[in-house]
Amino acid sequence: MEYKKIKIKEEFIRLDSALKLAGYVSTGGHAKMVIQNGEVKVNDEICTMRGKKLYNGFTAEFDGNGLVVDNES
Repeated sequence: MEYKKIKIKEEFIRLDSALKLAGYVSTGGHAKMVIQNGEVKVNDEICTMRGKKLYNGFTAEFDGNGLVVDNES
């Protein structure tokens, strides 16, 4: 699986925001639903917390797509 780099300027990004930024979901409501349904993995473990903080190097996977957080600082 290829991972899309999500560049952030802050220390972390919330999981729901990362999924939207990557273009894997279209709305916050859609992100909330797929996360709470256990369809998203963070660092290879299923995560049901939409507010999960993703730091530099964290990975997330959803529906065959992956992202990796890249903190620019």
